[in-house]
Amino acid sequence: MTVLVAGASGFVGTWLCPGLERAGHPVRAMTRRPRSYSGAGTAVRGDVDDPASLRQAMQGCDSAYYLVHSLDDPNFEQRDAEAARNFGRAAADAGLRRIVYLGGLGDDRDDLSPHLRSRREVERLLGAADVPVTTLRAGVIVGHGGISWEMTRQLVEHLPAMVTPKWVRVRTQPIAITDVVRYLVGVLDAPQALGRTFDIGGPEVLSYGDMLRRLAAIEGRPLVVVPVPLLSPRLSALWLSLVTDVDARTGRSLVESMTNETVVRDNSIRDVVPFEPMDYDEAVLCALGQRAKARQAA
Repeated sequence: MTVLVAGASGFVGTWLCPGLERAGHPVRAMTRRPRSYSGAGTAVRGDVDDPASLRQAMQGCDSAYYLVHSLDDPNFEQRDAEAARNFGRAAADAGLRRIVYLGGLGDDRDDLSPHLRSRREVERLLGAADVPVTTLRAGVIVGHGGISWEMTRQLVEHLPAMVTPKWVRVRTQPIAITDVVRYLVGVLDAPQALGRTFDIGGPEVLSYGDMLRRLAAIEGRPLVVVPVPLLSPRLSALWLSLVTDVDARTGRSLVESMTNETVVRDNSIRDVVPFEPMDYDEAVLCALGQRAKARQAA
């Protein structure tokens, strides 16, 4: 099955493309700059803001993965909505059989952050042209290069003590990037996954504070975390931009999402793609190993 991956050069895409190839699927890696692409698959030009380029990129494909978002844009909600409309319509015009989308966990009954609301809207708009969409919703993805993971790692490695906002008490269900890829690849050929939405996560529900402390223990670093109720999302984002590589605009979107619990409510994905995801400590060790390997190769 020939597969288009939109967002091939992003964090998840760089892991997914080789995973699809190992599973025997020819991959078209969609990028705005195919000449500079060096990852797995065959680079094809495509831009979610250019519907004609999307239709051309999808020619000969059976299915597509959609891994696109614009968190660093001040108008990311509008941009992501229009991009999803363009992609869904192009997929219908090209006769694709399905779209697989990686969204975000979060209970729809909560007051979701703008970031998570946007993810829900993208789910809806991708399927508006009647191409079936399989959605996997994840929380924090642990792996080298992931924004949430890098923020966690850099906080622990830069600060032996930190005064943190109250979101450190909010629960999430972290999952290793390699397990995310197993789920993404696994649903592609599964007829029972067509048009369905699944929650994915690791075996443990942890607060963000728990994640910081566990990482510090694994790295043998001292860490004192003192939650306070006074830091607004704006101030939290500025604080993150000072001590990590995350820019303030992206940091604010992430911080606002951290006020929502992102835990698995439905484990039906286990019936479709049966395996046991790794626990948080194992995921951390893998991510640290991935970083060490990348630094050696640089």
